[in-house]
Parts: sequence; structure tokens; C-alpha cells
Amino acid sequence: MDTSGEANPDLESFREQWRAEQPPAPPPPPTPQQQQPTPSAAELAAEHHLHPRKPPPAPAKKAAAPRQDYEDDYVQPRSFDAPNDEAAAASTSTQGEWTVKKTTKDPVTALDHYEKAVEREAAGSLGDSLKLYRKAFRMDDSVDQKYKNKYFPKSKAKPPATASPGTAGGAESAATAPSSAEQPQTMKELINSFAGLAIEPEGPPVEGMPPPPCPIASLPEELLVHIMRDVAILDVADFVRLAQVCKRFAFLVATEDRIWRRICLGDEFGFGSMHYHWQRQITWEPLTEEDLLTEFEEQMQAQEKARAEKAAELDKGAADEDDDEKTAETPDVSLLLPLTPAQRAEKHAEESRATTLVFYKTVYNSSWLRMWRLRPRIRFNGCYISTVNYIRTGQANANATTWGSPVHIVTYYRYLRFFRDGTVISLLTTAEPADVVYHLTREAMTLHAGKRQAANNTALTHLPSAPMQYALKGRWRLASAADNPAAPLNEIEGDLIVETEGVGKYIYRLDLTLKSAGKMGAKNNKLVWRGFYNYDRMTDDWGEFTLKHDKPFFFSRVKSYGVLGE
Repeated sequence: MDTSGEANPDLESFREQWRAEQPPAPPPPPTPQQQQPTPSAAELAAEHHLHPRKPPPAPAKKAAAPRQDYEDDYVQPRSFDAPNDEAAAASTSTQGEWTVKKTTKDPVTALDHYEKAVEREAAGSLGDSLKLYRKAFRMDDSVDQKYKNKYFPKSKAKPPATASPGTAGGAESAATAPSSAEQPQTMKELINSFAGLAIEPEGPPVEGMPPPPCPIASLPEELLVHIMRDVAILDVADFVRLAQVCKRFAFLVATEDRIWRRICLGDEFGFGSMHYHWQRQITWEPLTEEDLLTEFEEQMQAQEKARAEKAAELDKGAADEDDDEKTAETPDVSLLLPLTPAQRAEKHAEESRATTLVFYKTVYNSSWLRMWRLRPRIRFNGCYISTVNYIRTGQANANATTWGSPVHIVTYYRYLRFFRDGTVISLLTTAEPADVVYHLTREAMTLHAGKRQAANNTALTHLPSAPMQYALKGRWRLASAADNPAAPLNEIEGDLIVETEGVGKYIYRLDLTLKSAGKMGAKNNKLVWRGFYNYDRMTDDWGEFTLKHDKPFFFSRVKSYGVLGE
């Protein structure tokens, strides 16, 4: 009997179960037959100006995290060199504390399958890695031990000397053994011991011959510091790696406060490029005077809310006594003289610099290097990637046993790339990072603009940048005192707010917090979720997405975006 046209009841049951497990999402855009007249951007802006949008729901407090994060649960950050680089694909890449050899040829032996499985697991593809692991263990049940012996060989420790104290060997060992009173040097003491050292030129290649010239060894220190500062402005990572050249360079990198001050105050990588107020619209267009006034009204709402909360904590008498002073300190919207965008940018730049100088003395003990390492900041030389893996039970066969039920491994990725002008690219896709990170550019966004809505457009689907058709424009800013006037500024400074385009009339808002992950001293390389919301511009209502499976974002450095880069 031909049942091709009939519905499969097991399949329909599986689909219903899958839909029930999905987080709530905004409704899809209407079909052309059902589409209602959509208001223009000017009409939405005018309505939004007349009725400022409600504040979003308060995200969870930092002290009450929704779940405990474990570093081993997430993919460790990676570094992407260049697209389509065969040499880089065959090189070794460090993943946290272990190294995996990337192989381009098809696996043959059990160890090849195991290595490929480890590589796929590090990339977040648990389904592919599970298949490779199974095949490797079918071929050799001890392949895991061979892998450990190859990449993690046990160091053979030398046996201790057994000579008696009366022999010459025992006397020599006792003489060379370190005294128990000697303490190991701290890092600060070690760096200070390099203070009087000079740059030593390379020795002669052949004994008796003159050594090769070393012009940098004869440079005055003022010129050497100037050169190192220029290197730091181009790339801070390259400047730090200069410490590996010689001890004199290590001393200058660790102690030259003038360079670290220039890095912190500059707008290349430092806090001069950190924005604590909106700089652009969500569609990347310049802000208008209406946008500035709306932002001010939202800040006033936050201040009024903070005043109400603080007054509720105090008794009625104390609240009445301080009411006049609080009213005098809070500006009135009706008396506000709107600033031009240029005046606003200049004012915010002065406030940001003043805050940086205050934190330099009070929070970071007058150390620019300490501020650079510990103060929350956005990193621009790469992107933040969230790798999400979760397991969902499939539809079981009525004639099969329970342990034989199918299991679906779902994998998808979220990407965020931040720009110095306050804009951001957000992308949700199943494409792997190696196929996406090089195309997170403005040019790729322009190339694929509107292609997602065109169902019959297949001209650009075969390009490597095809996943960018699902990318969303957005804007970002760090939290400021205006967001929570009652809280100390240094406690809320690490909070990040991202607003992106949504489906139809919706706007998506991501509330994140900057954290640090890893054991190698890296900072500001992790974004933890605080909340994920959608805003309806027509009804002025907020909705919240559940974060059942979403994982934090981890920073991955992208060394080159090619001709499509910023």
C-alpha cells in the first residue's frame, strides 16, 4: 500500500514534542496575503518619541546567578589566523592546556580517527566527534592510551643521588643543593633584577670573528620607548610579546608606565573607545535629536526608580528631609537644553576620561598596567562565540527497547563582533566558526542585505559568506551610572547592553556581563548572560526569552579579516 501521501503519526508526535521544548520566540512576519500595512521608520520614531518605551525587565543580580558555570563545559577560545590558509590548517593549535594537530587528510588508523574526534569536539561538533570516537574504539579499544602517550608523555624523573654523605659525591650534592632558608623570587623581584641590564648583541657566529651589528642595542632609551609605544598602539599583543626578546625588553614592557597610560587612554584598544552611552541607532545610522532626548528620558526614569527604591528603605521622616536635596540634584526634563551630537560626544568623552583617572588612583592603585588587565573592556581584535550543545531524546520505536531510543545532538553558534563606533554584528547560525568569523564584516552585511526575505534569490547562496544573510545589525554600550544611580560605579561597570534588529516590529536586547575565563591570565574574554529580551515597538511591551541551553560567549582572536575587515 502506498502511504507516501499519509502523515506518519510517530513523526508528527516527535515534531510536537520538539516544538514544546523550544523557547518562546516572537511571531514570524506575516505572509504577503496576510501582511498588514507596516508603519515607516519615521512613524515608529515619532510614536516612540511621544511615548518613551518602558524600561526592560530587571536582569538577574550578579550575586544570584541562574546557574553555576564550569570552565570545562564550554569550548575554549581559539585564534583564527587567515581564511583558506592550508599551512595554518595543518599546523598545531592550542586549545586551553592541550594541543591538537589539525589534519587535512582523511583518517585511516584508529589514532587518526581519535585525533579527528578530539578536533571536532574542540570545535563544538559533538555529533561528528561521537561518531569518530565510536569508530576509533571499534578499531582499537586502547586508542585513548595511545593518544595520551603521544601527546601527554610521562616525564621520566631522575632518581635521587644515593651517595652517602661521607663520599665526595655526597659532599658535592650537599654543596649544590639549595638552602632551605632561600625563598623563590616573586615576579616583581624578578623583573626588578632586570633593571640594570642592557640589550646584549648576538655573539659571533664563529669564534674569533666580529659579532654581527645590533643597532637597537645602541639606541637611547627615549627612542626605544617611543618605538615600543608605536608597536603597542598597533597591537598590544605584539608589544607584550617583545618581553620574550631579552631581559631589558621584559623590564620595559612590565614597568614602562608611559606606554601603558597611552594604551589605556587611547581609542585604539583602550578605554577611550569604550562607550557608556548609545553612539548609533540600531540600524547603524547616526543618532538624531529625538534619540538623544529619548535616552535622557530613559535615564530620568532610572533615576526616579532609584530614588523611589532608596526612599522605601528609609523611614518616612528621613525620606521627607532629603526630598528637597534630591530634587535639586536631579535635572528637570522641561529645563533640558538639547545638546548637538558633537557636544554630546565631547561631554561623554570628558566624563569617560575623568572616570578613568579616578579609577586609576582609587581602584587600581595608580597602576596603568593593572587597570588594563582588570578593568572591564570590549575587545575588538576578534569576535565572541557562544557554542551551544544539548541532547534531546528522539521518538522511540514502539518495537524497540528503551535503551535503543534515538538521541539528537543539537549544535548551534552565536557570534558577536563589536566595532569601535558603538555598532555590533550579531549572528545565530549552525555554521562553524572557521566558516563564519572571516565574514563578520560590514561589507558582507551589505552584500547579503535583504537576501533572507527573498525566497527565490539563490544567486548568493553559494558564496562563502552566505551565513551572513542571517546576521543582524545592532549597537552596544557599557553600563553607566545613569543605568543604576544607587549602585557604586565600579560594581556595574562590567555590565554590557546590546540591542539588535529583530523580526518585523521587534527589537532584541542582550544583557551580558564581562568576565574572565581560563587559567593563563587572559581577561575580559567571556560574556555571561544576564537576560535576553524582545521589545515590541507597536505595543511597547517587553518579552523575555528563556536561556535554557544558551552558554556564555568566549573571545576568539581573528588576526585578519582580509579585504573585508574594518
